Amino acid sequence: MERSALQAERAAYQPKLPKALKGGVIAREGEPTQSVADREEIKKLFPNTYGMPVVEFAESGEANNCRVNVGVILSGGQAPGGHNVITGLFDQLKRLNPENRLYGFILGPSGLVEHNYKELTKDIIDEYRNTGGFDMIGSGRTKLETVEQFEKGLEILRELDIKALVIIGGDDSNTNACVLAEYYAAKNCGVQVIGCPKTIDGDLKNSQIEISFGFDTATKTYSELVGNIERDCNSARKYWHFIKVMGRSASHIALECALQCQPNVCLVSEEVEKNDMTLNQIVDYLCGVIAHRAANGCNFGTVIVPEGLIEFIPAIGRLIDELNDLLAAHGSEYRDLDVQAQREYIIAHLSAENVATFETLPVEVARQLSLDRDPHGNVQVSLIETEKLLSDMCAARLEKMKAEGKFVGKFAAQHHFFGYEGRCAAPSNFDADYCYALGTSAAQLIAAGKTGYMAIVKNTTRPSDEWVAGGVPITMMMNMERRNGKMKPVIRKALVDLDGNPFKTFVANRDHWAKETCYVYPGPIQYWGPAEVCDKPTMTLALEHVN
Repeated sequence: MERSALQAERAAYQPKLPKALKGGVIAREGEPTQSVADREEIKKLFPNTYGMPVVEFAESGEANNCRVNVGVILSGGQAPGGHNVITGLFDQLKRLNPENRLYGFILGPSGLVEHNYKELTKDIIDEYRNTGGFDMIGSGRTKLETVEQFEKGLEILRELDIKALVIIGGDDSNTNACVLAEYYAAKNCGVQVIGCPKTIDGDLKNSQIEISFGFDTATKTYSELVGNIERDCNSARKYWHFIKVMGRSASHIALECALQCQPNVCLVSEEVEKNDMTLNQIVDYLCGVIAHRAANGCNFGTVIVPEGLIEFIPAIGRLIDELNDLLAAHGSEYRDLDVQAQREYIIAHLSAENVATFETLPVEVARQLSLDRDPHGNVQVSLIETEKLLSDMCAARLEKMKAEGKFVGKFAAQHHFFGYEGRCAAPSNFDADYCYALGTSAAQLIAAGKTGYMAIVKNTTRPSDEWVAGGVPITMMMNMERRNGKMKPVIRKALVDLDGNPFKTFVANRDHWAKETCYVYPGPIQYWGPAEVCDKPTMTLALEHVN
């Protein structure tokens, strides 16, 4: 593999580990746990993996020894640091016993079902240390949910004498890991299943998981891009830049970029939902900011939009919920219709309230809401050009305001969507260290005989030596939610806390940022230099841990 100068230097970086993971390790167990909600239903669905204790690792004077072959799967969208989870897992397995072997299943969960795999040797592992992407073994979005899939996977696990499987993924992928762990435990298959918390969206966190891996690198990457746009914006002084950033179910990325870059406007989906705002009210707010700046001679600005915003507008959210059920029940007959017939079909089958909402939307946006769902039953919001919708509506509103003498400036818009640019960036020092520690923790959970657990690392605003590693039962994070028209157990997503320090800090400053030009330019991720520059966590994480 040909390497850039940066890759060659980063390959030599040795990730830092918590003190408790540097030598012999002992697993200390806490009290029994319960799910965050729907406890009786979750307990019935997971009788063999429910109620287990949280585990915390501590130093031990005795070296661990464990002989085990392990399989690993990268599941879902890419996130910076995934390769370091695998390298941490590999290194720790070899420390536990040099005879241990690690197998990677190719292109996600489907590799397990289709018996598509390769052994991950030291030569392969060394090529991918501290690199971005998931290209070591690839990823996929196949859901593991049927007995046939579980049994097909079990065939290859037995053939390779694999006793443990590590699934690296987000909330849906780790839910699948929990279902698989329960199935194998119920059948006494002798196969452990361990999860690792991945998602750049930042919505896989709770009392036990402080941050999902990839969020740090992705938000620093996006913030560099937003800062670059802001500097261009402040140089040309003639465009309003509408910047959509990833975050389907939560606005953590948008909020973090706002805290780092101080744009004129950042919309937060959770606040829109809480205040029961309509699309027109959002446009009114934007136009108010645009008109105020224009009155002061500033016909330019930046607006950050979370990609899931449209789902959080209550009226549109209710429409999407009914569309989800409609497509889940009648998707096959709907799918073969032409575009106009699909629109007529939807109007004929929706409730009167949702038909009214559907018909007020621009035709193209309405069509995008009606497209096929992803494998988990979600609207593919990244396909909806929310940033273009908002700027078009602002342009029309500002024309009316100009005629009324309420807008005296000019308005021209540019559009951006920062998505894939952040998913495979070279991991920051924080993500390189954090992910390596997660992989090491996963190996230690296997050595401790655990299954149905997610590897965790806490105390992450402190120096890495003081980080606390362990594992949390996945059932502890679960509740029942409606998916594809049915109630299913899933890990509860963490939305932006409107009473939390990060959002309160944003609220305290946003009016000033809207009126003035207060842009901050974070610049690119730094890998070498002062720790306060290279190793600092996100502003969100730092603010969440302010006492």
